[in-house]
Amino acid sequence: MKLLTSTALSAALLVPAFASAESLTFAWTPNPQTPQVDIAIEKGYFEDAGLDIEFVSFPTGREGFEAMIGGQVDVTFMAEFPAAVGALTGQDFAVVGDLARFTGSRVIVNTASGEVAGPADLAGKRIGTTIGTNVNFYLDEILAGAGIEAEVVGAAPPDLVPALARGDLDAIVPFPTFYGAAKSTLGDSYAELRVPGYDVHYILAASPEMTGEKSATLDAFMAALAKADADVQADPEAAMAAVARSMQGAMTPEALAQMWQDVDIGLQLDEGLAELLVREADWILAQGVVRGEAVDKAAMLELFAPEALRKASPEAVSLP
Repeated sequence: MKLLTSTALSAALLVPAFASAESLTFAWTPNPQTPQVDIAIEKGYFEDAGLDIEFVSFPTGREGFEAMIGGQVDVTFMAEFPAAVGALTGQDFAVVGDLARFTGSRVIVNTASGEVAGPADLAGKRIGTTIGTNVNFYLDEILAGAGIEAEVVGAAPPDLVPALARGDLDAIVPFPTFYGAAKSTLGDSYAELRVPGYDVHYILAASPEMTGEKSATLDAFMAALAKADADVQADPEAAMAAVARSMQGAMTPEALAQMWQDVDIGLQLDEGLAELLVREADWILAQGVVRGEAVDKAAMLELFAPEALRKASPEAVSLP
């Protein structure tokens, strides 16, 4: 498990000072990648900060983001890709934190259709993915980087593993939540190809009100998460147990320990995220998914609001 060590130790010593903070609605669902939220809930850090949080669950981060844009929630948790779309479409929001990065993105291969030793071996293969998403972006980057072409087949996330097992596809690039199913379904025919260059960022985005008139509430929220983040760094095993309880047995601590080998956990906000969002925005424009003008790094950074995280954990913010 890879963990950041830059979270301010002072965050662990924060004294609750937000008794007057307003309530907020947070789009979040228990998941393996955001233990800071689980710890903050279990240890009462949100309550200690004077927060009354209503948790709202959405099937996807994109839908949570859309609900925030529509004024239904104040803060949303999601992978970073919807933020690139939001930047291109001129939506009013702010990126306020980056909770964790998934570093284990991969192509999954059915070896019955042939061995794949490297990206070049994907040439001419039928590769399934979910079109217009971050995994589609990752696949296109792999193909472009290798200078090859393949037949990219679009499918809904739950359909990719069955299609691969049937032999309808040679390989797939699914969302990480389907990696386990692919391995158990394919058995001895399972192989994976890990190509570096893309990490999924699990970020927090906030409404304009949260960075404006409700900034004190956002300060309290981020302070509670920074305190929880310090606990995760100090005792990863306790954090795994908290996540397992939150997920009500859907994942055991042992399974989380295996998964977290590919998860870089720790609150941060840096230029690397902005640069990734620019790459994604350029790709989205090239696909014709969204009409608009390119967004450069300077413009993307204008969508970042690091003030609340900087107050809670100065070392976590590395921005110009």
